[in-house]
Amino acid sequence: MRPIDLRSDTVTRPTPGMREAMARAEVGDDVYGEDPTVRRLEERVAELFGKEAALLVASGTMANQVALGVLARGGDEVICEAGAHCFAFEGGALSALWGIQARTLAGERGVLDPAAVEAAIRPDDPHYPRTRAVAIENTHNRGGGKVWPLQAVRAVGEVAARRGLALYMDGARLMNAVVASGTPARDYAAPATLASLCLSKGLGAPVGSVLAGPRDLVQEARRLRKRLGGGMRQAGILAAAGLYALDHHVARLAEDHANAARLGALLSQLPGARLQFPVETNLLFVAFDGRRAAELAPRLREAGVLCNPEGSRPDLLRFVTHLDVGASDIEEAARRIAAAVGA
Repeated sequence: MRPIDLRSDTVTRPTPGMREAMARAEVGDDVYGEDPTVRRLEERVAELFGKEAALLVASGTMANQVALGVLARGGDEVICEAGAHCFAFEGGALSALWGIQARTLAGERGVLDPAAVEAAIRPDDPHYPRTRAVAIENTHNRGGGKVWPLQAVRAVGEVAARRGLALYMDGARLMNAVVASGTPARDYAAPATLASLCLSKGLGAPVGSVLAGPRDLVQEARRLRKRLGGGMRQAGILAAAGLYALDHHVARLAEDHANAARLGALLSQLPGARLQFPVETNLLFVAFDGRRAAELAPRLREAGVLCNPEGSRPDLLRFVTHLDVGASDIEEAARRIAAAVGA
């Protein structure tokens, strides 16, 4: 029985076309700035976001940490949503790497209220840390793949700009938001001082994120990337995968969204099953009454469906659709889940 892997969109494997593009990539030493394929990818994302420059980094976590390390200093504070990846899922890196503390706010499925953001900005008083930046995540993972409405991004950006703060947008699944909402990436990125784009989730590249913004800040980000050991050599092999993904894997994200909605509809018919959120993109959060996620996940694995306990609640499972899962897999996954839960 072939497992149906719905743990994350990070499990995608390069397609044959992507592998061919990687094999044919023109390369150089990127630490010297001599890899032409990396430069093409960085220019492509800078143009996509309407920014002056961009930088390829190894992961979304590295993009987040480099960005916030550029925007704040030791003893400073960054405002973010309580479930934000940069705070909750990066090993305490904000404090460990940069001495930055997070001021977390409760959002509506990860979307921050501009008034709450403004209220959280510290007064100019030596008793308090300096508030330096606001970080948002689009789509928001713990919000069930919630798409930030453009007007919400602009409203938070307006507060940040008026109060002299930077705005960072973690684009972990930004192209999912673009496809789901019809909002261009450039419009989403416009209010942000720095913005990132992850290539290794729904876009299907094996490695990498790209951070974009003003040229001077991107140059400082390059310094921090080096400090973290993130300088890469013949990285054009990886950049070629990113370029291929941008050319071939963006529009098809709509298929992942449709598959997640279909799985949600099927699972919601099972006795005791409850969707935590409406399905907007490719993330689906489901609870089964009276059942612990830590108990159900191994049972589902035995049945041939891989998923993860979400962690914020003991009964919640997360299912993520991606390019390695087709519509027929969704129907089969639902059948396997129904049998396993019923048993």
